[in-house]
Amino acid sequence: MASAKNQNSNAAARRAKLEEARRKERARERRGRVVTITAAVVVLAGLVAGGGYLMSAADEQDRAEEQARTSPVTGERTWDGLGQDHVETAVAYPMNPPVGGDHNPVWMNCDADVYTKAIPNENAVHSLEHGAVWVTYNDKADDADVKALAERVGKTPYSLMSPVADQKDPLMLSAWGKQVTVESATDARVAQFFTKYVQGPQTPEPGAACGGGVAG
Repeated sequence: MASAKNQNSNAAARRAKLEEARRKERARERRGRVVTITAAVVVLAGLVAGGGYLMSAADEQDRAEEQARTSPVTGERTWDGLGQDHVETAVAYPMNPPVGGDHNPVWMNCDADVYTKAIPNENAVHSLEHGAVWVTYNDKADDADVKALAERVGKTPYSLMSPVADQKDPLMLSAWGKQVTVESATDARVAQFFTKYVQGPQTPEPGAACGGGVAG
């Protein structure tokens, strides 16, 4: 009889331990679900917040570009009524570098082209007619600025860069009928000029080729 009681007692103890183990496992599972759900909520909230931030950043970028396109460029010079005839002879332009006028029938390649030697004005003006921005510099320009501007041009279709030894200022940007002198490569007007005038509204022949011309 005592043996039977002991067996029953042992069995009850084992059942109690098993039930306790199951209770602990269920508790762990509940905690795991809570952690998983909490993490999912945090991730989802992060994605929502991140998406909102990205959308906000994109909207801000759009607003900045629109402001750059619609605001005047400080210190910019403008010429109107520029000729557009094709000529085979040299042209005496009234500004240096030239920003428009009669020009060579073949354009200078301006598909992010950086030239380290002087290029013909008459071919470069044809590039401006196609909507290119022309970055020029003389020997007074800082080497770091020249390098930084070359990197920008090298990433921008419808732009070109070359030295112009006799221009009056170290760093100048030109588009058709537009020109500005900038202080450095970090001058805010550099980005604005590119945004506003690469294939901008001043372009006489928007969409015309910038490749397949003179390679320098």
